[in-house]
Amino acid sequence: MRSISEIVAPSNYWPSAANIGLNTNIFEINLINLILVLGILFYYGKGVLINFLESRERAISNTIRDAEERHAEATEKLQRARIRLQQAEIKADEIRISGLTQMDKERRDLVDAADKDLNGLEDSKNYAIRFEKQRAIEQVRQQVTRLASERALEGLNSRLTNELHLRVIDYHIGLLRAMAKKST
Repeated sequence: MRSISEIVAPSNYWPSAANIGLNTNIFEINLINLILVLGILFYYGKGVLINFLESRERAISNTIRDAEERHAEATEKLQRARIRLQQAEIKADEIRISGLTQMDKERRDLVDAADKDLNGLEDSKNYAIRFEKQRAIEQVRQQVTRLASERALEGLNSRLTNELHLRVIDYHIGLLRAMAKKST
């Protein structure tokens, strides 16, 4: 029995048909063979292709989701880092202001201590000057008193005679008796 293909076209018209095989040379393939190969690939390869595309889609969507999660984490970390940076800047400003305030306070304290020391030295100098002045005045007074006593004694010695001397003694004895009578 002959096949339908032999009835339509006898096998002597197709000498190479006895060798059924796949011709991979693209220039020798006719349109029917190309459609047939593509149809077979489409029919049997559709499931494989769909599975491949679905797994690839899942992998891409997982990668995108992971990237979005990492982006969200990085954004959150960046925000926290910015907040810490602002806090650090505020703390640095506080420390700088505190340092400047402390430096100004210590400068004022140093100036006040120097003024106090200067006033103490001035008071000490004034006290020393007054003391030396009082001592000099006392020395001058003692010398003046001594010189005046010496001059008075010289003057008395030069003017005092024995008779005048006896009269002065009698006068003072009389004063002492009068004072003794008054007190009794």
